[in-house]
Amino acid sequence: MVTGLDDGTFDFCETLMDAQDALAREMLERASAKWPLRVMHILAKANGPLRFSRVLERVEGISQKVLTQTLRTLESDGLVTRTLYPQVPPRVEYELTPLGGELLVEVVALWQWIANRLPDFEAARAQSPRATDAAKS
Repeated sequence: MVTGLDDGTFDFCETLMDAQDALAREMLERASAKWPLRVMHILAKANGPLRFSRVLERVEGISQKVLTQTLRTLESDGLVTRTLYPQVPPRVEYELTPLGGELLVEVVALWQWIANRLPDFEAARAQSPRATDAAKS
């Protein structure tokens, strides 16, 4: 039984215009994608600007192309700043914005809740008919 969802928690959704609702859903999808939170976490831990190569070293498993795309998206959403220094060779640094820091603070509670419930998710997956079917294959 799910409790606490009929108390007006989602009333704010009714006040959003279609474009606002679409943007809110887009941001939620972005925040829950594979790499953005990890990249933002690395930038937050740095507590200052990092060069692209340093971010790439610290985000295990990400390709250069995907990191570039992720950073561009985070920059366009105002979550990360990109500073280009006109020198030879050009130097580019990335830093978490206050907005990005706020998002991380808000998301960490959900992240922690999920991490604390991993055994529950694993048990549910093990009991799933899909898991049983996959084991037979």
